[in-house]
Parts: sequence; structure tokens; C-alpha cells
Amino acid sequence: MFKNHPKGLVPAALANMGERFGYYIMNAILVLFLCAKFGLKEADAALIYSFFYAGIYVLSLVGGLIADKKSNYKGTIMAGLIVMAMGYVLLALPITATASNSTVLLTFTCCALFMIAFGNGLFKGNLQAIVGQMYDNATPEIKKNRDSGFQIFYVFINIGGLIAPFVAPLLRSWWLHKNFFEYNAQLPALCHQYLNMGDTMPATQLANLNELATQSLLPGNTMDVSNLTNFANTYLETFNTGFHYAFIASVAAMLISLVIFLVSKKNLPNPIKHIKENNNNISQEEKAAMAKELKQRIYALFAVLGVVIFFWFSFHQNGVSLSYFARDFVKTSSIPPEIWQAVNPFFVIVLTPLIMLIFSTLSKRGINISTPMKIGIGMGIAGIAYAFLTIVSAINGYPSYNDFKEIDAAAQEAMKIGPWVLIVMYFFMTVAELFISPLGLSFVSKVAPPHLQGLMQGLWLSATAVGNLLLFIGGILYSNVPLWSCWIVFLAVCAVSMIVMLSMVRWLERVTGESASK
Repeated sequence: MFKNHPKGLVPAALANMGERFGYYIMNAILVLFLCAKFGLKEADAALIYSFFYAGIYVLSLVGGLIADKKSNYKGTIMAGLIVMAMGYVLLALPITATASNSTVLLTFTCCALFMIAFGNGLFKGNLQAIVGQMYDNATPEIKKNRDSGFQIFYVFINIGGLIAPFVAPLLRSWWLHKNFFEYNAQLPALCHQYLNMGDTMPATQLANLNELATQSLLPGNTMDVSNLTNFANTYLETFNTGFHYAFIASVAAMLISLVIFLVSKKNLPNPIKHIKENNNNISQEEKAAMAKELKQRIYALFAVLGVVIFFWFSFHQNGVSLSYFARDFVKTSSIPPEIWQAVNPFFVIVLTPLIMLIFSTLSKRGINISTPMKIGIGMGIAGIAYAFLTIVSAINGYPSYNDFKEIDAAAQEAMKIGPWVLIVMYFFMTVAELFISPLGLSFVSKVAPPHLQGLMQGLWLSATAVGNLLLFIGGILYSNVPLWSCWIVFLAVCAVSMIVMLSMVRWLERVTGESASK
């Protein structure tokens, strides 16, 4: 698997894996944490998530500019890891939210999220730029394996992502059990509603709170659930403290990633040094020809960026509407909703070697599928994932979340579906991801000018940011329209993007020198 790849690929991937492990712990729980700690509505938590997730990728552009200007990719990467660790430390502080401090505490939390986003911006694009430089500086035999190299790099990312979603639920459940409580996904929202409304809350939801409060008490818990105010405050504090412990694990992951990078950085390339060594050997005529070609390549890059915006808008619903769906409409009595986010990285790890084998076998038979064609196919596969979820939701008659929470607890439980739905959904979304994300990184490294590698990787991530900025739409749709209507919006977005991408394939192949087949 690692044959004919640069020696620095594995250390770089390991450093990224540690960072991704810490990041995905937080990502798996963020919207659920915001709702549980502050009593935010789903659409409001989704809006914060959208800005945070967009900030990560917008700030990657800033991180790329800093690294390019300072000629210091490695120092920028290390600074990013330190800033992220500081942000996670702030999130790990177990401060209880009350009516008097909730606004200040939410602002404090958003500042911590900004630090994580800024640190990620310093880290993410610049490490990807270094991976691209490994292949630029390599022999022709290694250079031809650029696509598969980025796929390997992507597998390591998802090893961290596979393990991470288990950490937060385990720590939260451990803390709940230590305090003689059972986990229940619906209780935090009901507790917040009762604290805001008291006995004037709707009768159905008040009955649900009484029923679920009684069920949440483990043997040894002598709490009187008739005092719902005391129960709600105690359960929320215990529930959220478990989440705070999960952020401590993210701090540890950042530090491990920093150690790995420090140990291996001597073996990683210095892009700026490489450029300075070679610029003196280029004539003015060659520079003019390169400038013309470069302009065409940048046009191609922006065309692809315009399409992948809509992939990330659809794909990153895994942290918004799909997380809510797992919490509300999937049976989570034995498996907490956060853990379902591990299905995607699991499929990445399992399916990447298979897809690499398929592409390699086709190449040996003289059939080369170009990167632009792969991205177009990926958009179509993402559409299949949402078509499947649309059909399932329509058949089961799933209402909007706002209508769902008005139903009594027994009827809610009866409406829930088995986890196989999420497994099938994430299977198709993962295949789509493998056709788009790692190959998109490879595409950027092919078309980017050597002296702007960090900036161009930042532009790729900024396109992702635009898609992420729209994520809150999923939270609004999920709360207010029947679920089949919510999913069909994403189906339409993926289908239109596929058509646009496929219509540009021949032009993109000419510009990049690729061909769909030989």
C-alpha cells in the first residue's frame, strides 16, 4: 500500500490523524452539546455550527497566506496545533450554565470555538500543501501515485474519525452512571423546557418529562423526581459535565499530534526552499508560457470549487440534520446518536483500498478515469444517498421535528427506525466522499503554482467553508418541514451539481492534461 510513495507521507498522515481524532470528538457532539448545555433550539445550534465549520475552512485560507508569506509551513502548522489545544482547554472547563450566566457562557464557548477554528486554519491546508510538495519533488514513479497518496492520507484522517465518536458518549455515560443516572437523548431538551416554562409547559411534554425522569434513575439514586426543578438542574449538570470531560481527550490528542510532527518534521519538505532553488533556472519565455497555462489551471480550479461547495453543504449535514435524525428517529437505546458518526470513517477505511484497487485495475487495462470525472460521479452517488433517505422518510411518514416533539413518548418510540438506515445512508455518502474529497486535494496540488501551494489549498478549504456556511439550512428544514421534504432539497442540490460537473469534464481534462480513458 505504501510502495512508491514518499517516506514523509506516513509521519504527516499520523500527525493529521491525531489532530483529526481530537477534532472529531468535538464535532460528534457539538450541536448536541449546545442544545443540552444552553437549551438552544435545533436551528440555532445548527447556525452556530455552520459559522464554526465555515470558519475552520475560511481561516485555512488565512493560514495558507501566513505560511506562504512567512515561508514557514512547519512553524505555522505547529502554531495551529497549540492554538487548537488552548481552545479545547476552554471548552473542557465544566462551568454550569444558569439563567444569569448563560449569555456570557455561550459567548465564551463561541470564543473557544473560534480558537479551534483559527488553529485548524493554520494547520490543515498547510499540512496538505506539504503532502503535495512530497510528490512535486519526487521521481516520476512516485509522482504518478499522487491520487493514491492523498487517498492514503485520507484513510489516516478517518482512523482518527472512527475512534473519536466513541469517546464522548463513553465519558458522558460513565459520568451519568457514576451519579446514578441513565442516558436519555430526549431529556435535556425537556429539562430546559421545564426550567423555562415550569408546569405551564404543554401537557404531553410534561407527561413525557415525568415518565423519562423516572426511567433515568438507576438503582441507588434516591432523588425525588416529583421535584422536577431539582431533577432538571441536576440531570443537566451531570449530563453536560460528561461532555466537558470529552474535550479533555481532545486536548490530549492535539498534544500527541504536536509531538509526532516535531519528531518527523526534519523529513518533510520545505516548499519555499524548493521554489527558490529552481526559480533561477527558468527563462522569461518559459515564465510567460507558464503564466498562460497557470491562468487556465486556476480557472479550472475555481470551476471545480464552485461544484464541491454543494457537496460539502450536503455531506456535512452529518453534524447537523443527520445528527438530529440519529437522536430523534433512530433507536438509540443501546447505541448513543454520536457514535453513528463513526460509520462514515469506518467505511472510508474499509472502502478506500477497494476503490484504489478498482482504479488501479482499470488503469492497467488502459482505462483512466480523470479526477474531474470522478468528482462528477461522486456528486451522483451523494444524490443516491439522499434519494434513499427521502424514500425511507416518506414511507414512514416522518413529520418535522417540531411536530414530532409534540407526540407522546410511547408514540415517538414506536416511530423510530433501526440503525440500518444510517448504515446505508453513510455507505453511499462515504463512497461519494472518496470520489471527491481526497481526489479534490490531489487536483488542487496538481493545478496550484509551487509558490502558492498553501494559498491554493486554502482556497479549496474556503470553498468547503461556503458549503458549511449553508449548513444551518438543514437545521431549519429539519425542524419545520416533513423529513422527506428536507432530504429532497439535498437530493436536488447533488443532482444539479453532478450535471454541471459532468458538463465541464472535457474542458477540465484538457486544461489539466488528463483524459477519461486511453
